[in-house]
Amino acid sequence: MQLTRFTDLGLRVVMRLAVAEEGVRPGSREIAEELSVSYTHAAKVITRLGELGVVDARRGRSGGLAITELGRTATVGWLARRLEGEAEVVECDGAIPCPLRSGCRLRSALRRAQQAFFESLDALTIEDLTRNPTGTVLLALPRIGGADTQISATNGE
Repeated sequence: MQLTRFTDLGLRVVMRLAVAEEGVRPGSREIAEELSVSYTHAAKVITRLGELGVVDARRGRSGGLAITELGRTATVGWLARRLEGEAEVVECDGAIPCPLRSGCRLRSALRRAQQAFFESLDALTIEDLTRNPTGTVLLALPRIGGADTQISATNGE
């Protein structure tokens, strides 16, 4: 099974925020640049993470992004399910339905495999994923603007 780019980026954003120093609230543009992704894509992911309660995004002078307690303790499986959505691995009932669907065992086998995939991720939290050596790598990402980086006054940027 392959995760969507949206989910992959969502997990990376949360991991990056999990290693931020206490009180440091990087902006969404900063996160996008550090993770080498487009700002537009990162902003969409960050919006969804905020809706889920995993990321706190604030505007204004003390704005920026921070991971929430839910973001630290939620399982990776829980987060991946919410970012991926409920879609099945294969589409059997599309515009042109699969002619094998009435007697096919593939769909149910793939559904079980998908469930097992997510269940295996239920054993991990974001904090588990950010332990060293990953935490060290995340902390070594080039920080945009160095120590003097100012947080934008809009949209947590």
